[in-house]
Amino acid sequence: MINIKNYKVSLLFAGLLLINSSLTSCSSSDNTDNTQPPTTTTRDLNVNLDLKLQTMESFGASDAWQCNFIGKNWPLDKKNQIADLLFSKDVDASGNPKGIGLSLWRFNLGAGSSEQGNASDIGDEWRRTECFTTDGISYDMNKQAGQVWFMKAAKARGVEKLLAFTNSAPVYLTNNGKAYASIKEFYNLKDGKMPELADFWLNSIDKLKTVHGLTIDYVSPFNEPQYEWNGTSQEGSPATNANIYSFVNALSPKLLAKGLNSQIVVGEGGAFEPLYKTVSGTESRSNQIDYFFGTNSTKNIGGLSNVKKTISAHSYWQAWPLSSLVSSRQSAASKIQTVPGLNLWASEYCILESPGTAELPGGAGSGRDLGMQTALWVARIVSSDIAIGGVSSWQWWTAVSRGDYKDGLIHVDDGASNGAGGADYCKNDGYVRESKILWALGNFSFFVKPGMARVQIPNIDNSTATTDVMLTAYKDETNKKLVIVAVNFSKTARTYKLNLSGGTLTNNKLTPYTTSDALSLKKGTDVDPANFEIGARSVVTYVGTYK
Repeated sequence: MINIKNYKVSLLFAGLLLINSSLTSCSSSDNTDNTQPPTTTTRDLNVNLDLKLQTMESFGASDAWQCNFIGKNWPLDKKNQIADLLFSKDVDASGNPKGIGLSLWRFNLGAGSSEQGNASDIGDEWRRTECFTTDGISYDMNKQAGQVWFMKAAKARGVEKLLAFTNSAPVYLTNNGKAYASIKEFYNLKDGKMPELADFWLNSIDKLKTVHGLTIDYVSPFNEPQYEWNGTSQEGSPATNANIYSFVNALSPKLLAKGLNSQIVVGEGGAFEPLYKTVSGTESRSNQIDYFFGTNSTKNIGGLSNVKKTISAHSYWQAWPLSSLVSSRQSAASKIQTVPGLNLWASEYCILESPGTAELPGGAGSGRDLGMQTALWVARIVSSDIAIGGVSSWQWWTAVSRGDYKDGLIHVDDGASNGAGGADYCKNDGYVRESKILWALGNFSFFVKPGMARVQIPNIDNSTATTDVMLTAYKDETNKKLVIVAVNFSKTARTYKLNLSGGTLTNNKLTPYTTSDALSLKKGTDVDPANFEIGARSVVTYVGTYK
């Protein structure tokens, strides 16, 4: 959960520093490629189907904060339009995807600041959340109705996984009776109330299933625990590693006893850094890979049957400069490899950095932008997290935004402005705007499905290609499908020759789907794998079958 007050960044905690060391393995500059001359040289693209890397699990996005009011109040046709764009796996008569086919949907399980109203101290009612219970005894499953609508819409369109996350314990259990923290470091929870907090999770998950028919596959109980969350712009609480350990051990046996198959996912670090090192000032909330999964850790939770052997982090703050983007992912990947079988997720991102106008319209995250320049920025981070960090799931922050900010896959407005923060702005209706970020993410999410394996491209080093062409390849062994995703950040079209080992292409062709200034995940004419061009400033997915 990013913390943006009036769409300005305010969450960066003291001591979380960007990596500024020089990167010996990255030869590209930290500026967009504006100087490279045109070239007609054909490059080799060597894909080895026999060299499998990580198994991909999902691509996702979050319902917070906009989906409750939109899902509850908006006209049904517009809600379905938004749901189709996010979740549809269908294509139109010309073979163009109707949506981006997300495979995971993040549900923000609320803490109850909405029922408190102004007494919550959270001034923006769009950032307050309802809670299914006010006392832990009686539950009202009509709460969070708009978010429940979107979960049902996701499942109806074939989304494979639902994840529930929280930003705060329910207010009836918090130490200060609020959904934001008053003390630093420790979780905002009354003494001795871990069992009651576990019961809240247990009952909420169980009732979502029995009342609404919604199975929560993953439980993520703590969000960005490194931050203090002592402001009043939204729900949130810090948590120490010890707090998280105690709660996991309280919840795990309750889920098993109830016969619920939800898996607990820990991490949701505010950046990659606290996963792999000790960060000054937040020592009790750092070095989480070693703490939770280290071979010699006395707090290892990996042996619990319903703890997913995964740790997650958010892609913020270490996305710029490019040297930090690369080195942080390399460090996370290196640390993950010390724990056999442990997976890494990149579980939240939108644009908070301020790299300047050469990189982003307006130079930063503020100011809505629906165009390709911003989409390329995001696609580069997706590629880096997958190819350099080795993540098996990549998740965007808020799927729908009503603000004048670069934080939505889909934006809504009143037809007269690019977004606003007033309470009634787009509360009951509005206009739906597609962004190029949506479709660029779709170049991954529509085609790279759960269970597909990323395979090696041995002659491509994506850590040195961040201003040129980044390439990742995937295979579906069951259906014998090959997927290649290219992110051409440069202003020059590039020509490639595919050299496939471990199989041969059926019919010797690839089908391109392009997102660019002019196209939005548009199906193109089949290309010859021996000589095909990746357009400048575009994201292109190539799909073929092999035998």
